[in-house]
Parts: sequence; structure tokens; C-alpha cells
Amino acid sequence: MHKTLLLSIVALLFLAGCTAPPSAVALAGDELLPAFLDAATPRVRDAYRFAVANGSDLAVIPCYCGCGKMGHASNLSCYVKEANAGDSLLFDEHANGCGICVDITQDVMRMRQAGQPLWEIRSYIDAQYSPFGPSTDTPLPPQS
Repeated sequence: MHKTLLLSIVALLFLAGCTAPPSAVALAGDELLPAFLDAATPRVRDAYRFAVANGSDLAVIPCYCGCGKMGHASNLSCYVKEANAGDSLLFDEHANGCGICVDITQDVMRMRQAGQPLWEIRSYIDAQYSPFGPSTDTPLPPQS
């Protein structure tokens, strides 16, 4: 019995070591946000903070609010118009007033926190949000 208990404990410790803990999601500091977000909700501010710190993630995630007609190419475009020399950003105010943009970003944040790869997140976003409207013309992330 003692040997069985010991083997069970070793097996549990081994299995516990095989599961990866959730990874922390990086958010940019509030000091990097534009003044138009001073009165925004924490949820919107966090979406902008995520976009600044994780632009490459959002660049492969489409938006389904119809903003492709405005020239947006991905969910990132709803937050950042362009990155200028010296890492300064020109922000887009669109997501400050668009719940679909922010909802998509919040889903990406949650799923990245859980350690899901971008191609799985992209599949989820496409399935969940495609009924809302046309997608931006966003390239697919690599499956890895």
C-alpha cells in the first residue's frame, strides 16, 4: 500500500509538471495611451493597452464590425493607424466607440492568457463574429 501511494504521488507530480500554467498577457502602460481614452472604461483602455503591447497578435485577427470599408486591415487597425519612427504610435479612435472591436480584442486577450495559439483564436473569432458583418481582409496566422 505504501508503494502504491508513493507511485500515485509521483504520477500526480509528473502530470502537474506537464501542464503549463496560464501565461500572463502583456499590457502597455497607461502612460502610452492617448488623451481621448482618459474617460474610457477600463475594458476599452485595456483593449488599447493590449493592442499596443501585442500588435502582431491583433494583426492576424480580423474585425467584423464593417470597418474594412474604412480601410482597416485587421483588429489592430481599430486601435493603431500606424507606427511611426521611434516607436511612436498614431492611434485610431474607432475602437473607443465600437463594442465589436473591443469584444474581439477581449476574446483574444482571454484566449492568449489561456495559452491558446493564434490560429485557434482566429478560428474562434471567425466562427463567433462572422454573423455580425463583413470581415477585414486579414491574412491567416501560421498553424504551429
